[in-house]
Amino acid sequence: MELIRKPLAFALALLLLPAAVSATTTLRYTDHEPLGGMRTRFIHDVFFPAVEKESQGRLKIEAHWGGELSTSYDALRTVREGKTADIGIVVPEYAAKELPLHQIFKSFPVGPSGDKQIAFFRRVFTEIPAFPAELKKAGVVNVLIATGYPLAFFSTHPLKNLEDIKRTTWRSASFWHQGFLRNAGATPVTMPWGPQTVEAFKTGTLDGIMVNVDSGYDLKIQKMAPDVLVSKELWLGHVYLLVMNQKVWNELAQQDKDAITRAAGIAYKTAGSVMDSNFEPQLDALRKDGANVRELQHSEVTHWKQVTRYQDAQAQWVKQQEAQGNTLAAPVMEKVSVMMTESMSSR
Repeated sequence: MELIRKPLAFALALLLLPAAVSATTTLRYTDHEPLGGMRTRFIHDVFFPAVEKESQGRLKIEAHWGGELSTSYDALRTVREGKTADIGIVVPEYAAKELPLHQIFKSFPVGPSGDKQIAFFRRVFTEIPAFPAELKKAGVVNVLIATGYPLAFFSTHPLKNLEDIKRTTWRSASFWHQGFLRNAGATPVTMPWGPQTVEAFKTGTLDGIMVNVDSGYDLKIQKMAPDVLVSKELWLGHVYLLVMNQKVWNELAQQDKDAITRAAGIAYKTAGSVMDSNFEPQLDALRKDGANVRELQHSEVTHWKQVTRYQDAQAQWVKQQEAQGNTLAAPVMEKVSVMMTESMSSR
């Protein structure tokens, strides 16, 4: 009887083995933007397939776009809770309370683009442990750093240069950029991105908007504000963190964690070149849509950097953070500043 039982148990184990090997984990993804822009297409066409390939099909992505599962403002809470989404895009600017140190990125008016921008962010997250620690405290872990196009100025009136923004009203969501605009002589305002922004142009409430060039194009801002000044050196500092629920990450097998890490490495190899190769076509698309687009000279960008008085703004922010008990604000700001300088000086 014992001889029969052992082969039977072995046969049953063999029957069960293929099911165990082929078992998949489906990760629900949330993104506030629709599928179609450079960033969303890159994640969909490059990163997600790489995750599935590197995990040999053990990991699948169930993607939800256009705010179907969460708005940009609620994304961190949505992924942290893990009820409707396991992974998703978090914009630190919309989670300033939970991610104060991540606000540092937008405090620079000038910065690298393309491959250098990717390299800068990867270095920051690798060499400054305060950033992943801040995300861990917020209940998530970062698995991919996505970025966007450089900053652009869309104006309803002709802009010979950035001096022409004086005594006009400009929209920016970033408190840093609002400060830059104020120091440059403009009146900064904030309002939700979308229909309200369009309506503000239609009613004459806005004279211009300071935003990444692709977002301006997506909302057809050029139809109302056709004068556009842009430069690859104009730093948006708008990092899109593709984060995962901490509990979900912890429960993944090590081989699947490694697969995600390899997939991110594959994506990073081409992310910078994709941004660079799409920059000029984006400007051409604006021109074809009736916009008057001019790329700023380096001297003009340098002048803008001086006018913003960004270092004074950074110092003030550090004092405010220290007053709230954030002792890491000063040393982290200093480290990021050094890395930014080195990134801009490297060839």
